[in-house]
Amino acid sequence: MSTRSRSTSGAAPDTASRAASFDRAASEYAASRPSYPAELLDLIEEFMDAGLTGSRVADVGAGTGISTALLRQRGAEVIAVEPGEAMARECRERLPDVPVVRGDGNALPLATASRDLVTYAQSWQWTDPARSVPEALRVLRPDGALAICWNTTAFDVPWIRDQHERIARHCGVAPRSAVRPSDSDAVRLAGLSGLRVARRPLLSSRTVPLDTHLANIGSRSAFLVLDETARRAFLADERERLGAMFPGGEVEEIYVVDALVARRA
Repeated sequence: MSTRSRSTSGAAPDTASRAASFDRAASEYAASRPSYPAELLDLIEEFMDAGLTGSRVADVGAGTGISTALLRQRGAEVIAVEPGEAMARECRERLPDVPVVRGDGNALPLATASRDLVTYAQSWQWTDPARSVPEALRVLRPDGALAICWNTTAFDVPWIRDQHERIARHCGVAPRSAVRPSDSDAVRLAGLSGLRVARRPLLSSRTVPLDTHLANIGSRSAFLVLDETARRAFLADERERLGAMFPGGEVEEIYVVDALVARRA
C-alpha cells in the first residue's frame, strides 16, 4: 500500500466554491454518477396521489440530467434548472427534448403556480432553505409537491464506511455521522417545517468498473476544489487498495437514498 500523504492543507473551501466546482468535471459527472431507484419515483407518485405522466415538473440543480431523465421516462413534462454552464450543456446534449434554463433554487426562473412538482436530486444542500422553500412554494400549484433526495453513504457496509472516512480526512471535511437525523430534525434542517412531509430510506446499488467508481469519487465537490496533485494522490491510493479488494475489477456501490417529499399541510 502506498504511503502517500492523504491529508490536505489550509481551510476547507466555502460552499459557493464547492457548488461552482462541478462545471470542471461535467462529462465525468455525467458518465460516473449513480442514478436513483424506481422506488423513488413510486414514492413521489404515492405522495402526489397521481402519476407523473403529464405532470409539469421542475428538476432544480439538474446537473447533467440524471434525475431529469428518470422523470421524463415516467412521462413527466420536465424543465431542468441548472446554474452551471458546462453541466447545463451536458444536460442539453443528453436530453435534447428537455428544456434547460440557467438558474438555482434560491431564485427560480419559473412562473408562479406553474408546476405540479419541484425536485432536487443531490442539490438541496446548495440552496438556502430560507429562500428556496418560499421559491418552491411560489412555483408550485396549490396542491403541488416538493421532492428532495440524496444518495447517501451505506455506513453498514464496512469498506464503504472506511472509504467515506478516508475521503473526509483527505478533503479536510468532517465525516458525516453514521446515524441518520430524526425525521423532525431532517425536516427542520431542510427548512420544511409547516409542510406535510414523508421521508423514506431506499436502498440502491450498482456494479461498475473500478475506473467508473474512482471517477465518481473524483467528481465530488470536495475533491474538485483540491489541487490536481492531491486528487491524483488519493485516487492512486484508492485504485491500489480497491484493486486488492475487488480483483475482478468490478465494484459494487451501495447507497441509501434519503428521500423526502413535502406538500402544504
